[in-house]
Amino acid sequence: MVIKKRIDQDLKEAMKSGDKNRLNTIRAIRAALLEKEVSIRVGGIAELTEEQELEVVLSLAKKRKDSMQQYQDAGRQDLADTEKAELAIIETYLPARMSDEEVEAAVREIIGQVGATSMKDMGKVMGAVMQKLKGKADGGKVQEFVKSVLS
Repeated sequence: MVIKKRIDQDLKEAMKSGDKNRLNTIRAIRAALLEKEVSIRVGGIAELTEEQELEVVLSLAKKRKDSMQQYQDAGRQDLADTEKAELAIIETYLPARMSDEEVEAAVREIIGQVGATSMKDMGKVMGAVMQKLKGKADGGKVQEFVKSVLS
């Protein structure tokens, strides 16, 4: 519920400031959160957990990254720039990214906990690492560190 409260507050500020791009992006986030609430509602009132809110925001960020890449590949830099600006706004609602050193330390710790010894254990390690670092680290980077440590 933390992100939703912050969204509501930021929505009011964006309306007052007249920043159309920020306002539209915040409205999109709010709509996605409301849609998720409706989809999990069974009977009475349903509130999203912080983890569910984070999943929604992560999904929106991933969509913007994918769209940005597709627009760049198609030579539409103007649309890519719009997606990039929206992504920057969305990322303000995500937890701070971990440094490479922190990610590597977390990967090594989880490999020790899981008892992984070879690349055969990569799936088990990736699942545990991504569960722990959800939203804090890029999956591609995590995968690189897991591969390098297990190799």
